[in-house]
Amino acid sequence: MRVCLASTSPARLMLLRQAGIDPETVAPDVDEEAVIAAVEAAENRPLEPAEYVLLLARRKAADVAARVAADDPSFDGLVIGGDSMFVLDGQILGKPYTPEVATARWQQMRGRTGILHSGHSIYRLQPGASPVEAHASAEASVTFAADVTDDEIAAYVATGEPLLVAGAFTIDSLGGPFIDRVDGDPSTVVGMSLSTLRRLVRELGVRWTDTWTSS
Repeated sequence: MRVCLASTSPARLMLLRQAGIDPETVAPDVDEEAVIAAVEAAENRPLEPAEYVLLLARRKAADVAARVAADDPSFDGLVIGGDSMFVLDGQILGKPYTPEVATARWQQMRGRTGILHSGHSIYRLQPGASPVEAHASAEASVTFAADVTDDEIAAYVATGEPLLVAGAFTIDSLGGPFIDRVDGDPSTVVGMSLSTLRRLVRELGVRWTDTWTSS
């Protein structure tokens, strides 16, 4: 069973590999801001976080699935797309990009709890058959340690790790020790909920164990 990850996220790739899957990777060609703006304009309302991540996950998976099917009609497998965002007090905290913003985020987050929203979309591609999709969103709450010092924040930000991740933190690397609690599937916070992916794969008539890469 071939698996294609519609993402270039190192965290999502590592997560799948740790779960026994060594996917092909294809970068989706999706203008995320334009997609969100168009849908919100059409519906005349801002999208809820779960809607936001699910919309982008579906668009990314659809884009890559269409290109994979066109480029390789013999492809028999799954295309997986995902998107994530972190929300604290109703405010979306995306990638900080700069040390100053990352530092301010951590000073805001310590001792508090936010929600990581993750969207998932999987396309089942088979030669001679129409693509079939299954999709779902998942969320997990993240509670940050209240005793994180300014010096620890400065040292963490100086590593560069939090600059290019949603919410300015990780749980599977240097940021993990500064997190007290995760409620929900921890892999959701890494980038994708593995338990959600397994359910979607089963909906598409595929056994999860068939996605494992043969050694």
